[in-house]
Amino acid sequence: MPRLVMTLLAALAFTGGAYAQIDPVRRDLVEFGYDQTLEGHAPVGAYIFYYLSRPQFGDAEHALRLAVSPVYLDAEWASRDALGANTDLAIGVSGGGFASNYNEIRAGHWLRDQSFTGHDGGVDISAYHLFDPGARVPLYGILRGDFRYVAFERDSRNPPNFALPNNQPIATIRAGLRGGGIEPVLAPDVAGELSAWYETQVRFNAGTYGFDADRRVQRSVQRFWGRGLLVYTLPQSRHRIALSIVGGASVHPDRLSAWHIGGVLPLDSEFPLVLPGYYEGEFSARNFLLAGADYAVPLDRGNHWSLGVGAAVARIGFTPGLEAPHAWNSGIGASLGYAPEAKAWKASLVYGHAFDAIRSGHRGADSITLLMEFDLERMGYLRADAAQPRAAE
Repeated sequence: MPRLVMTLLAALAFTGGAYAQIDPVRRDLVEFGYDQTLEGHAPVGAYIFYYLSRPQFGDAEHALRLAVSPVYLDAEWASRDALGANTDLAIGVSGGGFASNYNEIRAGHWLRDQSFTGHDGGVDISAYHLFDPGARVPLYGILRGDFRYVAFERDSRNPPNFALPNNQPIATIRAGLRGGGIEPVLAPDVAGELSAWYETQVRFNAGTYGFDADRRVQRSVQRFWGRGLLVYTLPQSRHRIALSIVGGASVHPDRLSAWHIGGVLPLDSEFPLVLPGYYEGEFSARNFLLAGADYAVPLDRGNHWSLGVGAAVARIGFTPGLEAPHAWNSGIGASLGYAPEAKAWKASLVYGHAFDAIRSGHRGADSITLLMEFDLERMGYLRADAAQPRAAE
């Protein structure tokens, strides 16, 4: 397969992973995002996937969530109250190509000779317990076990003396508390969340890799993180305010388990770490604190066009060996959005400026990002089922 095609497929692999809790809304969405840096040379930042949610799949006691990209599938089937009152059980499968790719980026330089391809597949089982039935803001407890196999593949630019990590099975256990949440859509009108998470990951074939075994895959990694966010659209003026703060820490970190911070693609993971103007996933972090804010206003009486401005700042403790010159990194963004009257689709063009990015020996960089969402049901491609709940207009 030509190298360009391989690169595009790698970029378009959906890697978001399952969302904690059963999605209560029927959805048929196509999500697209593409990030283009204007300085430097970076991995392609992009995604395209079809997202399906059926809160009543077969009957009222079962639900299905499905996300499909050109080369990856992530699906979850859930049974309500399977483990007792207000405790749901879900079984998931996922797998495909390029989802475990690794890109080595140091101080703004993409080191293609030390980057490589990764494919994976696995199964998971989850329990979702609702603590406050009937409350306006739901509080969920989540427990998930995941087992997958990851296979790494050499890229054409890897030199012969660069060894890849071992192919290996990986077991993961995640536990969390989430109050509220945010819908898996582009720019929701209202959202609020406070959540805290713990995850432990065990690799069964850990070891060294790189040049002369100069880096290591740890056998066991523990991660802790939390997020708070608020999104609110004023009813009369339609001004939209979004605030978020997220932080994380790890024990025995390595390159493959690190957090990757940078870019403005909002749906490439369950916990996107957005920092405008930087490469997608430019910074590799063992611990971090990231805060951001956005404000958008309508430009016309029909609320079709909107203009937004935003900023984000991160304090990063870098993964050993991948340090950047500055622990504090910040960026600003401006967006132009459009949605037709029927809200069958929406689009946003985002400009980002990175104050602290290192490019060709100087500080500062820019990027352009295109984000689009298509609601297939509202566009008339699918027949609506009135028995199932739909998202609010």
